[in-house]
Amino acid sequence: MIDFLRHYFLETGFACAAAGAMAAVMFACVGSAKGIRIAGSQAAGVLSEQPELFGKLLVLIALPGTQGFYGFICAIMIALRCGFITGKISVSPLAGAGVFFVGFCTGIVEWQSAIYQGETSAAAINLTAKKPDESGRAILLPALVETYAVIALLAAMLMIIWITKPDLAITMAPVVR
Repeated sequence: MIDFLRHYFLETGFACAAAGAMAAVMFACVGSAKGIRIAGSQAAGVLSEQPELFGKLLVLIALPGTQGFYGFICAIMIALRCGFITGKISVSPLAGAGVFFVGFCTGIVEWQSAIYQGETSAAAINLTAKKPDESGRAILLPALVETYAVIALLAAMLMIIWITKPDLAITMAPVVR
């Protein structure tokens, strides 16, 4: 047990990086499930009276699910950059801690944006129920929330690349004058 802890926590940043990857997936998927539940509940009420709107409402129901995929992409990026997939762990303890915080923070942003997108989708579903011809415009409302989920993913990808850069220790050395 001591050897396990020493290797995965002290000699490498594997444990921290893996926890960051799982946090990204966990928070993003929980948020997506809740966002889809919010939108789906609203759509179920509308569809009970207007079943012909199913095609127009399906996209609005599904939109909050994208954040779960973004969390998964973040986790894959961590796994690729830290050597999890090849079995050659290449992440230092400090980089592992950095990657943990990137995954954790990304997961939180994805979680919250999925819930907000579910609420916005529910409002767009109401708009579509009252004015079916406005479904094209209605989809723009939750799509605006999506923007910030995408920004969080892109920022996470850039940070993961920077933190796991092999020569990072050299570039971060203090300048001696």
